[in-house]
Amino acid sequence: MKKINIQFLIFLSFVFIVSCAKRGTITGGDKDVTPPKIVSSNPKNLSTQFNSKTIKINFDEFIKIKDLQKNLIVSPPMQNQITVLPQGTASKQLVIKINDTLKVNTTYSFNFGQSIVDNNEGNAYPQFKYVFSTGKELDSLFIEGTIKDSYEKETDTYVNVMLFEVDENFKDSIIYKQNPRYITNTLDSLKTFKIENVKAGNYKLIALKEKNANYKFDPNSDKIGFYNQTITVPDKSIFELELFKEIPKLKVKKPSQASGNRGLLGYEGYNKDSKITATYKGNTLPIKVTKFPEKDSLQIWFPVIKNDSIAIQFENKELKKDFVLKLKNQKQDTLSITAKQRGSIGFNEVFTLNTNTPLEKFDFSKMSLSKKDSSKVEFKTNYDEFNNKLEVLFKKDEGEKYTLNMLPGTVEDYLGQKNDSLKFVVSTKNFSDYGNLKLNFKNIKSFPIIIELTDSKGKILESHYSEDNSSVEFSFLEPRKYSLRVIYDENKNKERDTGSYLDKKQPEEVYHYPTEIDVRANWDVNQDVDLGN
Repeated sequence: MKKINIQFLIFLSFVFIVSCAKRGTITGGDKDVTPPKIVSSNPKNLSTQFNSKTIKINFDEFIKIKDLQKNLIVSPPMQNQITVLPQGTASKQLVIKINDTLKVNTTYSFNFGQSIVDNNEGNAYPQFKYVFSTGKELDSLFIEGTIKDSYEKETDTYVNVMLFEVDENFKDSIIYKQNPRYITNTLDSLKTFKIENVKAGNYKLIALKEKNANYKFDPNSDKIGFYNQTITVPDKSIFELELFKEIPKLKVKKPSQASGNRGLLGYEGYNKDSKITATYKGNTLPIKVTKFPEKDSLQIWFPVIKNDSIAIQFENKELKKDFVLKLKNQKQDTLSITAKQRGSIGFNEVFTLNTNTPLEKFDFSKMSLSKKDSSKVEFKTNYDEFNNKLEVLFKKDEGEKYTLNMLPGTVEDYLGQKNDSLKFVVSTKNFSDYGNLKLNFKNIKSFPIIIELTDSKGKILESHYSEDNSSVEFSFLEPRKYSLRVIYDENKNKERDTGSYLDKKQPEEVYHYPTEIDVRANWDVNQDVDLGN
């Protein structure tokens, strides 16, 4: 009995110790969500008659620097960037070293955004801003406004918004060559801006979405937004800037050989109504010019010429250029024909055959179109040589299968190559598999308008051009949610025109319907759209 009792007592003691251990477990307390605090700074923030090269700011806990390049905004911009420490380590002191000569009677601001965080939990000191003046007073005026994209529904992040001083030396070209007087940035989430610590005066207001962050406008890579008039500060207006990508001035690149019978001529800018001619040994060379798919290049097709050269001349209203294309012995292109549609075809689609070489001769008696019951279908054709597309137009019935047969020699390209026997099959769905959409527009400012149905990323799925009708119908739409974009076609050229900074031309006005339109199968949607909102 004694032995049993001793074991029982030992067991009870063990349970008591374990239970005590459980009750005393340390949880670590609540998570720290408090950002670091500034204890002191030397020189003090908001100092005047500033002449120091080093700024030291002390915090109540260890801090580190995160994403400084994305967050730091120095206004006015400096030729030599400031040095910020610590880098990669934690410290209770932030050190700023000025590596440039400061301008006299100028207010500077260093906005660190969300880049200063505590070392343990990463809590940010929000929008810390160090401001000083090399003069007797701090400039305290400001300019504010909003940023939007002129075409897309979503606006870019990290947009630089700048003020250029308009004085006797100001020229419009200054934004290509010099830094602005003041600058801010919308960072990663804001669509609004506020340029603070501005001196009274006249300014040009510019926004840039830059590829290279040098505060200078590069029309080949940057988007720009600008206010047409000069701004006189102080001004309490809320300015709206619309970002757009300029079409650069037309530039033609040196041609290169792509095959034994084809050259590529690349270009930048808006290329329209251009004329290209070629000569070989002083004689005019028969050529064909087509568009290279989805690239800013033209394809120049010529007879096979081995180990020699041809002269090429490009000419339009803007420029005239002469080139010499040296030719090597390369394999020539062979005729290939493929169908754009495979499997199914929509009722709004045109059945299209893509060719890789330009066609020259056609014998449509060797082409036939039939239904699944083998009955013949009447059709018409249209050949787009510039885009190498042969369109087959016919009336489509629902739930039908169509077979297009091309006997050998139906088409012949410019090199005399003929097609082999070809067969293409496409099918239609039932009418009930699609939806219909009627849009009733109100408060239209002017006609004509371009109506675009897009996906959520802005890709155009369907479009319509209206010159005077405020009601537009889209039939046989694929069931899905559509975004709606409306463009005021001011110059009536049936396309959306962008702007030009030097010409002081804003892009054509675009309206985005605020919500997606849900089109379902076998549904008719009747949607009112108020363009005045």
